[in-house]
Amino acid sequence: MKIGVAVLFLAGLFAVASGQENTSMNHALAPSVGLEIGQQAPIFALPDQFGHEHTNETLEGPKGTVILFFRSADW
Repeated sequence: MKIGVAVLFLAGLFAVASGQENTSMNHALAPSVGLEIGQQAPIFALPDQFGHEHTNETLEGPKGTVILFFRSADW
């Protein structure tokens, strides 16, 4: 009985090890998401939490604009 359990345990270890992905293949370049540095954002108009509409132009400051989308934990 103990030998059977040991054999099953070892077979499970080999199955897990053989099922791992090849790490050399995982380093392929992922497709880029979003804008490239220096690329202009598309024109948009979105309401804020108070219903006021904001556009690229209304949000732009003297050094440009940074937009951060934050998803809270309670969504």
